[in-house]
Amino acid sequence: MKKILLSACLAAALPLGAAQAADVVELNLGHVLATDSHYHIVAQKLAEVAAAKSNGTLKINVFPSGQLGGEVKLIQSARTGAVPLVVTGEPPVENTVKEFGVFSLPYLFPDLQKANHAMQSDFGKHMLGYLDKHGLVGLGWISSLERNIYGVRKVAHPDDMKAMKIRVIQSPGYVKAYEALGAQPTPMAYSEVYLALQTGVIDAGEASPDTMIQDKFAEVSKYYNLVKIHYMPAVLLMSKARMDKLSPEHQKIMREAADEAVKYGIQYYTDGYAKSLEQIKGMGVEIVTPDITEFREKTATLYPSLLADIPDGEANVKAARAAID
Repeated sequence: MKKILLSACLAAALPLGAAQAADVVELNLGHVLATDSHYHIVAQKLAEVAAAKSNGTLKINVFPSGQLGGEVKLIQSARTGAVPLVVTGEPPVENTVKEFGVFSLPYLFPDLQKANHAMQSDFGKHMLGYLDKHGLVGLGWISSLERNIYGVRKVAHPDDMKAMKIRVIQSPGYVKAYEALGAQPTPMAYSEVYLALQTGVIDAGEASPDTMIQDKFAEVSKYYNLVKIHYMPAVLLMSKARMDKLSPEHQKIMREAADEAVKYGIQYYTDGYAKSLEQIKGMGVEIVTPDITEFREKTATLYPSLLADIPDGEANVKAARAAID
């Protein structure tokens, strides 16, 4: 009896971390971007805050640069629980959540600030709700990414895009938008774009300012054209199966940590936007700022046909536009 009491007293006297060592929950998080991307910054912040709030009992291991697979594989792995956490751009999620197709509509949002405002509003929360029936939990929208055209051709007018071979995201909203502007969207793995542009296989690609630096596209581009056709949201996802296995306290901590990480990531991307443009310019790339009125007009005609294939599309476009007012 004395031995039992002594053991109990010793256990009580142990530091909390030692006493709960067996209860530490480890979760892997994957994304496809570099370690200086805002995806990685969000992932690191999530891990840091979750560890602090849980006294070390929630440990998140971050795997950048596609170490756990491409975005489509990561999303499917999250659905099965194989990869508990994922930071991803929204377009690959459209394969699973058809309602997300609204985000690939051209010129849905007028600028970066309003895009982020809409995604952090009740509209953004409503859109995350569509993930529930697909085995996923939406922990938050991190910054939208402003997609512009980079490459060897200057784009000051839609006519400048005629017959332009351009690598775009393979979402109907992206492909159809560039076709409407006279370009030739060219399917290509992201890893092949740098060499394809360097060797003249393609004329252009589309990306946000930060990835121009991170993935070195500025090295093989003459122009960065601010056409602002798409503001691509990025999202922090969690496997529903893995979330359900967490204790109520760990679930609460995960959501709180996600809220902090999202806010931190939005500010990081916003601060880096202007810096990235300056870096691009410093590398000898001309920044082109066209009047986008005609670009908008030419792509607006696509909405009826694209919305026909997006569940709840019209209602969610109206909600998105209302969220920016």
